[in-house]
Amino acid sequence: MKKGRIILLFVMLGLIAAFFYFDAQQYLNLTYLKSQQAALQQYYLEHTLQTISLYFAIYVLVTALSLPGATIMTLLGGAIFGLATGLLLVSFASTIGASIAFIASRFLFKAAIENKFGDKLKTINQGIENEGAFYLFTLRLVPIFPFFVINLAMGLTSLRLWTFYWVSQVGMFAGTIVYVFAGTELGKIESLKGILSPTLWLSFALLGTFPLVAKKIVEHIKNRRQPNHSEDSAT
Repeated sequence: MKKGRIILLFVMLGLIAAFFYFDAQQYLNLTYLKSQQAALQQYYLEHTLQTISLYFAIYVLVTALSLPGATIMTLLGGAIFGLATGLLLVSFASTIGASIAFIASRFLFKAAIENKFGDKLKTINQGIENEGAFYLFTLRLVPIFPFFVINLAMGLTSLRLWTFYWVSQVGMFAGTIVYVFAGTELGKIESLKGILSPTLWLSFALLGTFPLVAKKIVEHIKNRRQPNHSEDSAT
């Protein structure tokens, strides 16, 4: 492994180790964030740009290093910034972080994986070439696999970075809306009565039904694409 790869690998491993050593995960849970919600919102009102910048940087770092906590960060974005600003921040931060993980995976491991599993990787690359952006779009829209696994796995393929970026941003957008919206409602709970809020019930309903709806959308798109494939093969 080249010197640059070794340095990058040690930096990433060091940051991941520090995250767990200092138990930073305790700050990325719903109970803690709820207890600090008022203070965070007040800090946002007093230091708007600083809060946005810090939140964005932390989100990118969490996603880039594949650390646990992206879901909580998304809910927090809705609770502090509201739907519009939260959606904008989460959409770009999650996609940029995913792209960094994609690049890191390609830079660190692609050559070694190709040398050892070249035949198997060739089959995957053929699937990428045949399905193109739609293959990644399906993985993003229907959350069968954790997103950090998709980020790392796609880095080992021949998929172009720009294609990975824009498809990820588009594919994750619907799910991002659902989770940010849920965050805006979770942030409004002040007592047990808040649990009975119709909008809160709606947010939980969206969280539960989104994977099913997304799957139906993908199936519909696939059914519409099949006649085109058949016509191409016939010609």
